Amino acid sequence: MSGESKHLLKVADEVWIATALLHRENPQSEDFTVEEIARRAERESLAGGLRASFNIHVAQHCVANRPPHPARYRMLFESGPGRRRLYRKGDPHHPARKNGKITPDLLEMPYGYGLLLMWYRDWSVAPPKPAVHVDPLTEPPSTRKKRRA
Repeated sequence: MSGESKHLLKVADEVWIATALLHRENPQSEDFTVEEIARRAERESLAGGLRASFNIHVAQHCVANRPPHPARYRMLFESGPGRRRLYRKGDPHHPARKNGKITPDLLEMPYGYGLLLMWYRDWSVAPPKPAVHVDPLTEPPSTRKKRRA
């Protein structure tokens, strides 16, 4: 990607791409820290380095279930303090974000990243995996055998 076209990428779209890449690369993870998303964006270097407004986009501007200030994107969902995942249709969102942008526009994405939109279409309709922690010391023996099989 040339230096000139790197700056055409919207920060919100860069946030979405970095988060989508994390989800695709780590399907066992339900969400990510703001720092993990920023590190993934730095590694991808879609805009030639992390721009100054990247973190506020992850923390506020792109987050569906936070009041808009000023952006109305619905690209991310705050799953816990300091934790984000991609927004799924049906997730609760702030009423003022009702018609907010959920994904980047295909024609505005850098070359080679458009397939993420197809991946997202399937990912976003799948029910989220429940976070289940099993304590091996208190788990009944009959369940342990089934889980190992």
